Amino acid sequence: MQKPKLINIPKSTRYQNAAIDYYMGLTNSSYLHYGYWEPLPTVGEELTLTRLRAAQEAYAAKLFSFIPEGIKTVLDVGCGIGGNAVYLRDRGFIVEGLAPDTLQQEKFIKNTNFQVAFYLTRFEDFHTSNSYDLVLLSESSQYIAVDDLAEGAARLLHSGGYLLLADMMRSHAEYQKGIFSNCHVAGELQAALLKAGFELIKTEDISTHIAPTIDLCVEKFGTFGLTTIKYIADLVAIAVPPLYTLGRWAFKRWLEKPIAEGLAARTIFENHLCYSVQLWQLSKGV
Repeated sequence: MQKPKLINIPKSTRYQNAAIDYYMGLTNSSYLHYGYWEPLPTVGEELTLTRLRAAQEAYAAKLFSFIPEGIKTVLDVGCGIGGNAVYLRDRGFIVEGLAPDTLQQEKFIKNTNFQVAFYLTRFEDFHTSNSYDLVLLSESSQYIAVDDLAEGAARLLHSGGYLLLADMMRSHAEYQKGIFSNCHVAGELQAALLKAGFELIKTEDISTHIAPTIDLCVEKFGTFGLTTIKYIADLVAIAVPPLYTLGRWAFKRWLEKPIAEGLAARTIFENHLCYSVQLWQLSKGV
């Protein structure tokens, strides 16, 4: 196993880690992805965390259905806290996980019961003498530049190996600012993979099947998150009025806009993005 090294984690990633920690506590799940809602909820049906956990398990099964026969070794890039790795390991694959932050490392090792190798590194910095049958990027492609993603996957796969990619993607380049703007433009990602010697074997748009998770998160935050924030603000206004005034100013300065954008996440997703599962094969001889 490659020796872990200390990584300087930027502030944006630390914010994401805080959100991940909250999400794990909320769902009590070993998965961090959006899930795959099947059957789709009916109009007016209550969205529950129990249904979300079932959708997350169904998502792992969906990824599994894309894996060709004969695959043995899998590198799970941006492996989260081990949900997908455990699912694949339990079905006979030899899996290794990779992620650049210690929060995921700790959870991954615990959830996989120390039975799956973990590399604490960025994908761009990962070097090994191993080659893999399949590289998996489940909701992690958006954190890697398209050229680094394509060239790195080609380097780590043996000739004829596969890249299985599942993530949100921007439908057009005009959407450049906002909560989903770090997602790759679908056409740019495709061009980079083709240039690196990949051929698209199979693809499926599952946008409608992950959208209920966005609705659930927005609903829970609107019901409980904003209510809790208001309650705390009311207590501070009573106990320490000057601190309340300062907090109100800070909220309007830094938090009001991103919160409003978060509450509009479903509309933003429908207008600017899609969620795609794609299986690519590296051309033999590359």
